[in-house]
Amino acid sequence: QVQLVESGGGLVQAGGSLRLSCAASGTIFRINNMGWYRQPPGKQRELVAAITRGGSTNYPDSVKGRFTISRDNAKNTVYLQMNTLKPEDTAVYYCNAFVLTTGQAINTYWGQGTQVTVSS
Repeated sequence: QVQLVESGGGLVQAGGSLRLSCAASGTIFRINNMGWYRQPPGKQRELVAAITRGGSTNYPDSVKGRFTISRDNAKNTVYLQMNTLKPEDTAVYYCNAFVLTTGQAINTYWGQGTQVTVSS
């Protein structure tokens, strides 16, 4: 019904930057809240950033000031600009979206994840 595909992950040196993208496709009437989560090796998944359809954002202290979430509603795409990356940012990053379909059902969808590795 709805697919989320992440891209932009990779290997980067500490202090570098990456920009992740997540494009939603399928039966979509409207995408409400979107977010990025990450799961470091051996750890639980955690929220990285969240954004409402209107553009309000929320970040945990671990990334505040370094990461920026944004979205393009016309493209059904959410982005995560990651600056001043640290080795502890290494994780699989997952896109999340609350999608209203044409059938008026709201479901939460997840992408497959994209690996971000920050070397020291």
